[in-house]
Amino acid sequence: MIGDAIGNPLFLEFCAAIKEKYRCCEKIEFSSCSMERGWNVKFKRSGRALCTIYPRRSYFTVMIVIGRKEKAPFEAILPDCTAALQQIYSLTREANGQKWLMIDLEDHDDLYRDVFRTIEIRNG
Repeated sequence: MIGDAIGNPLFLEFCAAIKEKYRCCEKIEFSSCSMERGWNVKFKRSGRALCTIYPRRSYFTVMIVIGRKEKAPFEAILPDCTAALQQIYSLTREANGQKWLMIDLEDHDDLYRDVFRTIEIRNG
């Protein structure tokens, strides 16, 4: 149903790739968080969140947390990432040693590839 609401086949492709690569299942939740209220799809592995997806019309937003452990490895690959991801990272405020990256995906492009590289770092 969420895939139908988004209306972009990339969402289902993205979810299938996450499940296959990390052998995890999605959990659909309603968040009352003031930052991003509404329904989301969360992927966790070994109790650790890999990413959270927020559905939109014709695209979706992937939230990935870059914490203290991920910061150095992520910043090492950042120069090889798209200008879009570099900008998202530089504009995202750090709080408690974390940056919550909100990345909009609508096409299977280099940004899509960068999201998977970032999740790989998050996975450890």
